[in-house]
Amino acid sequence: MKKKRQILLLQIRILQMASEKFKLSLADTARLFKKYKVLPYIRQLFYVFCFEGDKAIIADLKKYLKMKGATI
Repeated sequence: MKKKRQILLLQIRILQMASEKFKLSLADTARLFKKYKVLPYIRQLFYVFCFEGDKAIIADLKKYLKMKGATI
């Protein structure tokens, strides 16, 4: 599988996981991701996120979003 497709699948997986953990709809989570540029962030950390567990990924996203000024 090509790297671009792997990144896209990881972004979708993290979007769904964040929606569930943050108790937001997929649409609201997508808006949050767009506003705070989370998808490019996931792309940058692709290899890191491939080896981290779900809890670590969510913890990292929360830290990133708070650093950007988001309230979750």
